Amino acid sequence: MDAKDKRIAELETQLKCALEKIAELEEALKKKADSKASKKPKLNYGIDRNKPNAQKKKKKRKRKPSTGRVPDAQKFEKANDIVDIYPANTKRADCVLRDEQGVWRLINGKAQYIHYRIYAPENAKNLPKIPGVRNSRSEYGIEIIIALAFLVYWIGISMDNACKVFYFFTGLVLSKGQADSLLHQLANDWEIEYEHIADLIVKAAILYVDETGWKVGKKSLYTWIFSTTSEVLYKVGVGRGKDILTEMFGGQFAGTGVSDDYPAYDSAFSKHQLCWAHPLRKALELSLRNPKNKEYKRFVRKLFDVFHESVRLSKDKRLSVGREDKAKALEKKLCRICRRAGETIVTEKMVAAAKKADPQSSLCVTSDSEAKFIRLHNQLVEKASNFFVFVCDPEVEPTNNRSERAARPEAMARKAARTSKTDKGAKRRGIIMTVFASLQKRWKDFSLAKIVVAVQECIQNGIALFTTEIEKPP
Repeated sequence: MDAKDKRIAELETQLKCALEKIAELEEALKKKADSKASKKPKLNYGIDRNKPNAQKKKKKRKRKPSTGRVPDAQKFEKANDIVDIYPANTKRADCVLRDEQGVWRLINGKAQYIHYRIYAPENAKNLPKIPGVRNSRSEYGIEIIIALAFLVYWIGISMDNACKVFYFFTGLVLSKGQADSLLHQLANDWEIEYEHIADLIVKAAILYVDETGWKVGKKSLYTWIFSTTSEVLYKVGVGRGKDILTEMFGGQFAGTGVSDDYPAYDSAFSKHQLCWAHPLRKALELSLRNPKNKEYKRFVRKLFDVFHESVRLSKDKRLSVGREDKAKALEKKLCRICRRAGETIVTEKMVAAAKKADPQSSLCVTSDSEAKFIRLHNQLVEKASNFFVFVCDPEVEPTNNRSERAARPEAMARKAARTSKTDKGAKRRGIIMTVFASLQKRWKDFSLAKIVVAVQECIQNGIALFTTEIEKPP
């Protein structure tokens, strides 16, 4: 066999192997296509086709371990203590075990799980209440709920960090979901307190009002702060319009209102004291920003002289009569030092119009500092009588610092992006902050122990906190 024949034999052998390989691949592709294709329906036209056993049983999926509530019996086995509760004025021999409840309590600064056994006569319709526990379904004492609310809202730490603080100091394990639920329960319980405080605010003789920016989700809204000598009320996550005051007062407030120069307050009060801190700050800022301007310096000095004289007259107890005359004299003095009131503030449009009418016009745009100075004079002259209400009534304060101090925590929370995510969260914040701030106003020793005692008494007696005879400031 020559070389040519050998070559032909080799090619035939390679061709045969290639054909066998192609056949194997075609068979593999066919099997793969059959596995991917939709299966033909199994038709069953028999009379037993609707019976359960006629069809193939489905495989049961393995159920995941339950994450539901742990049975009470297992919880009670791990209880740190057992406490028996009996109704007052009833012989213990006449009582039988009617109910059991496990509650986490703070005892000597540590979290303890207490197994309460509640006894009462067999025919008793009402069972005795556990002191410091909201109701028969609560698993946490009121001291835990109030301490959590204090950390989240009054101190201003996040809910996650509040749970970590609880675990670090007390050993109590709280999830974020549990903490959120407890705060929701507290807000529901204190909603009636919020309404009572609102009633007291509306009936007050002197009211201090302020507002600060707030966010609910991505919406830019406001928080309103209404303060008296013994109450503070927060309306969180609402608009800034006059309708908030109308909703709050139902009309015009009968007492004296103290606020800044925001126009919504102009007709909201029967007597309106404007805050002195705002014009004093504006005048001082103009003087500091323009140190070479002697006119600004003289005005600041004269304005402070008028203010100090009005404060002195307000505190003068010898003025039993004649306060109105003194206030009128101070109004005239204030108007005299505002010499730039009524001047025209020249804008760029006015200059452009003047140049168009007369190309040789020398009219110039009023500088920002001069414009602010003229506006300040206009405001002081237009509302001069509103700056001396406190001279006629010494109980009224000359500034709105009372509400501004109450608004400071809200402003700090906003700057730290700890605002509300929902309207529900904003309402909850307003309720809890209102109760805390009002209790702090009324009590010298504002503490967790004192709040818990007061709330326990209200729960036990079924009454509201702000309808009781609790302490008021002198």
